[in-house]
Amino acid sequence: MGGSGESTTMSATELSYDDRLALLREWKLAQVRQKREMSGPRDADEQGQVPLPPEASEVVEALSGSGVLVRDIILKGFEIKPNHPSGGFFGPKAVGENFRRLLDAHPTHVHPDNSMAGAYMVNFMSYRKPGWNPDLDYSHLKPEQEKYALDHGIGGVQHFCPDLRIGLDLGWGGLLEKLRRFRHANPHAAELYDGLEHVLLGIQGWVRRHADAAQEMAAAEPNARRRANLEAIADICRRQVTDPPATFREACQWLVFFQAAAKMFNGSGEWGQLDELLRPYYERDCAGGRLDDEEAVFHLACLLLSETAYVQLGGPDAQGRDQASRLSFLILEAVHRLRTPANIGVRVGEGLSRELFRRGLEVLFQDRMGFPKFVGDRACTEGFMRNGYPAEVARARIYAGCHWLAIPGREYCMADIIKIDFAQVFDVALKEMMADAAIEPCVEELWRRFERHLRRAIEVTALGIDFHLEHMHEVFPELVLDLFCHGTVEKGLDVTNGGVEFYDIGVDGSSLATVADSFAALEQRVEREGRLTWRELMAHLEANWAGAQGERARRMMRHIRRFGSGEALADEWAVRIARTFTDLVAAKPTPRGARMIPGLFSWAKVVAFGKRLGATPNGRRAGEPVSHGPNPEPGFNEGRPGTPTQLAMAVALVQPGYGNTAPLQLDLDPGLASTAEGLAKVEALIRTHFDLGGTLVNLNVVGRETILDAQRHPERHADLIVRVTGFSAYFTNLSKELQQFVVDRIVSHG
Repeated sequence: MGGSGESTTMSATELSYDDRLALLREWKLAQVRQKREMSGPRDADEQGQVPLPPEASEVVEALSGSGVLVRDIILKGFEIKPNHPSGGFFGPKAVGENFRRLLDAHPTHVHPDNSMAGAYMVNFMSYRKPGWNPDLDYSHLKPEQEKYALDHGIGGVQHFCPDLRIGLDLGWGGLLEKLRRFRHANPHAAELYDGLEHVLLGIQGWVRRHADAAQEMAAAEPNARRRANLEAIADICRRQVTDPPATFREACQWLVFFQAAAKMFNGSGEWGQLDELLRPYYERDCAGGRLDDEEAVFHLACLLLSETAYVQLGGPDAQGRDQASRLSFLILEAVHRLRTPANIGVRVGEGLSRELFRRGLEVLFQDRMGFPKFVGDRACTEGFMRNGYPAEVARARIYAGCHWLAIPGREYCMADIIKIDFAQVFDVALKEMMADAAIEPCVEELWRRFERHLRRAIEVTALGIDFHLEHMHEVFPELVLDLFCHGTVEKGLDVTNGGVEFYDIGVDGSSLATVADSFAALEQRVEREGRLTWRELMAHLEANWAGAQGERARRMMRHIRRFGSGEALADEWAVRIARTFTDLVAAKPTPRGARMIPGLFSWAKVVAFGKRLGATPNGRRAGEPVSHGPNPEPGFNEGRPGTPTQLAMAVALVQPGYGNTAPLQLDLDPGLASTAEGLAKVEALIRTHFDLGGTLVNLNVVGRETILDAQRHPERHADLIVRVTGFSAYFTNLSKELQQFVVDRIVSHG
């Protein structure tokens, strides 16, 4: 299926690169509107998925790559071939064969004003029903997984970083040759190699069909400039069926096809250290007179338009030398000119480019789209070294996801999949204590039970990790990303089954402020002041603070000095909870030897986690969102917006310190950095947070009036992009509940 260019009063021959980007941006907004109309709101990244033609579309419910149930669009008429009585397909050969069949049926996508071809339109994950082989039973774990409402990770996909240098060096044909060479050395892994070969042959066929589609469009294109662009696309795609990329444009095109295939397969979305991946091609083409910066920025913008894949700019090499280059700045320039959602992280630290940091801040405040974000080099590197790694290995870990880092092609981490909701653990502990007639309720008894249940939740999580690592390769192996790992193809082992060097499984805690504020409110209002008895409190919780008396009690429990206030009871409780969680997770590996690394993050699950939870002692009503990751709750500052300094100090206090992050979320008024002095203050704030041990900073730059007007009049703000959490998205494309959460965070109602 070819694309079509929008009409313009200017001749297509006369269009500048910026004119073409303006057309492509309007095309993107039209795609976003169409996707929302077809599948409803999306509480996740705005991705590069292009809608199928309506006549080829069927809407279904499916599990996203982040483990969230979403409405999805599948290709009407395409059916998978099951290999199990359940109707599912399991194991590398069946998975690879079915993915190849989907690629063979998948439409092509070529736009005459875009220098890149290719986009995914369907999610292979939507066809995984059931998603887990029922013969591999873990019912022995389910009662406690459900008791603590764990996001346990069994069956989780991707969330590690490939080394795309492997593919850029070899190309699709070279990868196939490598695969066939190692197949002979590992006869035990025939099924895995069968699956991998199906994937490669499917991708090659898909790329070849893009060459044919572009050539066909070129033959019918009356405009000389567009025709030349389409002919160039056809030539590049035809070569890329077998050959590695040789030029900057070809390398960008290869990355588009990789990302579209990876995203289609299971939602994977990482380009990693993009400036270093593309730098050799950029420097070679510039030296040869084949490329200038304007053309490079256009190709980069077309690459970034294709997908919101995660990218790090700058940062240290293995010896600690700064890797920022001219290309790092050009990628920021491409983001700036494109003005569509992106996921860019700039590495910040001693010895790293201050100019890149400053330019990142300028783009953030000029464009007000919630990116780039900023990664604290020292805490991430030194923290990861606490796991026993040398500095050169720790420096290799790069920003590659919402809040996480990974070593490209060498580390399996399941980052941002496993979540332990402190609020659920607290709820179990509180109800258990209040049901125990043999004891007198008190805060220390509640803490003792909370700590015991938290320990058990982590133990159950560890058992689930082992079960996943033991069986995932039999269910749904990582066939696309396996191609870009060191050891998987060589050993004939899926990445989930011992194919790479390092296994560092991310385990995130969430709802920290909800629980810290609850402990503090109980200690202050019930124990110290005697304003309520424990039984009265429980009655209010069970009644969801109903009635005038309940509302008075709720406000009383709410209006304490909450986490983030500074030197408050709640701050002490937050530190105690975070340190206990960190110590329990980091203390020992899983029974089968996988290292677990603690972080604090909720992703976009604050709404879902809150919906399943009853009222809590911090004055939160049943069903309301819980707090986000390590951040204080909106309105923590006695009902007023907290200052950026308060937030930065609070989140620095609760960092786990083992290399996984606890991101600081800041929502700043656009006027704050309207002058050079203001920008310098924001720069100093971020540096101070990192000096105090901070790991990652996400920023929104949007005014109170703008966000409120967007909520009331979405039709006026179709292009408003906000930083939701680890990702940015179009505000009007979010669900009403998540919109409200973002609004509350910015406006900070008490």
